[in-house]
Amino acid sequence: MILFPAIDLKEGQVVRLLYGDLDAVTVYGEDPGAQAKAFADIGFPWLHVVDLNGAVEGRPVNDAAVKSIRASFSGKMQLGGGIRTLENIKHWLDLGIDRVILGTIAARDPELVKEACRLYPGQIVVGIDAKGGKVAVEGWVETGEMTALDLALKFEDAGVAAIVFTDIDRDGALTGVNLQATVDLANAISIPVIASGGVADIGDIKAVMDAKNDGANLEGAISGRALYDGRLDAKEAMELINA
Repeated sequence: MILFPAIDLKEGQVVRLLYGDLDAVTVYGEDPGAQAKAFADIGFPWLHVVDLNGAVEGRPVNDAAVKSIRASFSGKMQLGGGIRTLENIKHWLDLGIDRVILGTIAARDPELVKEACRLYPGQIVVGIDAKGGKVAVEGWVETGEMTALDLALKFEDAGVAAIVFTDIDRDGALTGVNLQATVDLANAISIPVIASGGVADIGDIKAVMDAKNDGANLEGAISGRALYDGRLDAKEAMELINA
């Protein structure tokens, strides 16, 4: 089980959003590199980074902040936000990102995702963000009729490394992971699923671990606000996972 601490970037700052709303921002730091080092010092093996400006603009934006994070974190990194072309993917992988997360483009152009998987095996993750059970795109501002499972099934044999499943209705709200929806998705596909959105405390980490131990096809969970607010003690979480 992997616990991914999240660093969300907006205009070079470390922030968290509430329900994916770019106007509902809490700033947690001015130095992304320092935050990455703090997570490295605790012993996290992975980081989950989101270029929030990129998610809206559809292109890489927070390059300087990502470079600072990469230089400060010795573990592995996955990054999402506005990655919509093969050039975008190459841009981030060339900067030392281990896995890129494709969200909007996965819904818009599944064939591009499949081509990326062929070009960069093991380095492509699909991000599925759901609001009311329906897939949301363009930085979560648009929803359609496609369900998360509909989208996930498009990539069953493509070589996708993992799926990040985010329940937007819980993201940043500290109301608990939507574990049932996450497990239902994980058990319906062969691609490992990462739970995202709503982690409130150590109880959520235990719940995801228990589900994984019971056979759910889960890779881990992402936590942001709970770590920054101290509701989830990072060292306690790592001790639990590593026990």
